[in-house]
Formats: sequence, C-alpha cells, structure tokens
Amino acid sequence: METDSSFSRFDVYERVTNEIIKAIEAGAGEYRMPWHHGSHLPRNASTKLPYRGVNLIALGSAARVRGFQSSYWATYRQWGKLGAQVRRGEKASVIVFFKREDADRSEDDDEAKRNRVVIRGSFVFNANQVDGWREEVETHEDTIEHLDTVESFIGSLGAVIRYGGNAAYYHKPLDQIHMPDRQQFAGTNARTAAEAFYSVLLHELTHWSGHPKRLNRNLSGRFGTSAYAMEELIAELGAAFLCADLGISVHPRRDHAAYVASWLLVLRRQKTAIITAAGTATSACRYLRESALEKQRAA
Repeated sequence: METDSSFSRFDVYERVTNEIIKAIEAGAGEYRMPWHHGSHLPRNASTKLPYRGVNLIALGSAARVRGFQSSYWATYRQWGKLGAQVRRGEKASVIVFFKREDADRSEDDDEAKRNRVVIRGSFVFNANQVDGWREEVETHEDTIEHLDTVESFIGSLGAVIRYGGNAAYYHKPLDQIHMPDRQQFAGTNARTAAEAFYSVLLHELTHWSGHPKRLNRNLSGRFGTSAYAMEELIAELGAAFLCADLGISVHPRRDHAAYVASWLLVLRRQKTAIITAAGTATSACRYLRESALEKQRAA
C-alpha cells in the first residue's frame, strides 16, 4: 500500500499529468472535463474543507477514471483517526502542495534561493476505498443566494460585457467580453440555466484578467497553437475555481471538442503544464476576487 513515505519513488508532475490525461480522454466525448464537479467538490474527510487548485483537478480525474462516487478523501493516517480502515490492496491518489525549502544554505545564496518553494506530494484515498466510515448527508444552501453572490461579484469587476449573437468570447483589442443572451443557456438535472450562463461568463472573465493592463498574460496565440491551448486551459480552470469559490456548478462548454486535442498535446509535451496552468488560473482568480472586493469597498 502506498503511503506518504513512498512518495519519492516517482515524479509528481508526471503522475498528476497522466491521471488528468486519462480523465480528459475518458470524458472528451461527452464534453465533461475532470474539473467539472457539479456541486460535489472533492473535500477532505477530516477537515471538511474542499481541495483547491490542481488538487481539485487531480482528484476529480482520479474519481472519474476509477468510478468513485464519494467526494471525500483523506490520507491513510487521517482515515485511521476517523475510525476507518483503508482496504488492503487499494491504490492511492496523489495530491500536491508547495513547501518553502528548508535546506541549509550559505551566506552567499541570494534571497531567491533562500526562499525557493518546491513541490511536495501526499497520497490520499477516497471514501469508497475505506471501511468503517459513513458519509454525512449534505445540506445545500439556496441556489438563488449563490447566484446573487455571483452577480454581485461580476458587477463589481466593471468588465464591459456585450450580449447578443451565438458565441462567448473575449475580444482583447476592444477589451470586451461577448456573451449570448441568457435565454440561450439551458439547464440540466445537475445545474440550472443560470449556473450554465455564469460558468461560461467566468471563463471569459478569466481571459479578461490577462489583459496587459491587468495581469498581462500572453493572449496572442492563434487557434491550434500551444499558447492558445494553454490560455484556454487557464480560462477553463479559472472558471472551475471561481465556480467552486462561489458555490455553483461548472457547465461543460460545447466547444470543448475543438480544444481537447490541443490540451492533450500540451500536457503530453510538458509534464509541468497542468501545474503551471493551475497556478496561473489561481493567480487570475485571486486578482479577480481582490479587484471585486476593492471596488465593493470603494463604492
């Protein structure tokens, strides 16, 4: 059985990337990516807190590929403290975290080296892999309250949003977001039409955050290039992270099929790509949240 002590045997980037590639390949035909969790975000069974960033994607990928129905995860030790036992032969899934390097350094080392952050990892098991633990019945808040929060968040950003047409996209030269009318978004058994609309708009707002006068990301890539695929992946992850923060379901976009091949190509070529994209998306989300809060305070 895998435990935290065996983590050094493999490359964390490669393992996480391979799991996500498997999940993307499994879900591409029905336009569902491993970060489309609906209202059931992966969370730690011990702390009850949801996982964030690349861990949200990694655990969503593991659950999708291996057919886990529970959204709860924990380390071997955490399950033990909860009175549960991981079944013999169960395979762990990997999560990652970043840690400031504590190695001894000479006085000649500069500040950057002394403050270097390195990636570390840990193994976790899903609740479907353990005995002796029962999942609590979750109670969900009123969706209307969630959507009011989303509307306030978006309005505080002051982005120029034009409605009409059949496509959602960010127009960098004019610094405008273009969206279809709300009536064109349909609901499903898992999410409302309003949630579908907002999740797409949050995708475009993540693109909007990359404008030169904001975070100044590379938005110059053309469709089919690695730069374009990377920015689309960042926007997809940004929307997923924002939806998680705001308590709404992520809506799979029908244009995913056009992007999946280029995403897979980027991930296969560069095993750190998913970590980089998740980190960049996290920075974009932080920028949007802080900008909204600042404008709300100034109002």
